[in-house]
Amino acid sequence: MAASAVRGAMALRTSASRPVAFVRKIPWTAASSELREHFGQFGHIRKCIIPFDKETGFHRGMGWIQFSSEEELQNALQQENHIIDGVKLHIQAQRPKNLQGDQTSDEEKDF
Repeated sequence: MAASAVRGAMALRTSASRPVAFVRKIPWTAASSELREHFGQFGHIRKCIIPFDKETGFHRGMGWIQFSSEEELQNALQQENHIIDGVKLHIQAQRPKNLQGDQTSDEEKDF
């Protein structure tokens, strides 16, 4: 993972109690402002992070959106189609990282 993607993930991990959506398939023509505008219809967006590739100058087609409440996240997840610039986005809830005991499942390692 690129350094900018790691920084983005770490920024959202520090506030793991906040509801976060992981978004994939973001078209290269879209900017974070367009994601904010689209997902803003479901509630207040606290952070919107789209990591960029330093070599190409384009974003990596994925990002994270942090909502103010779990209800806002659920509202976004309930809508079937999220389309920006004619491309259907893939969105899923981001589970907070849990570091309790000896649990080592893949779900808990991912962010």
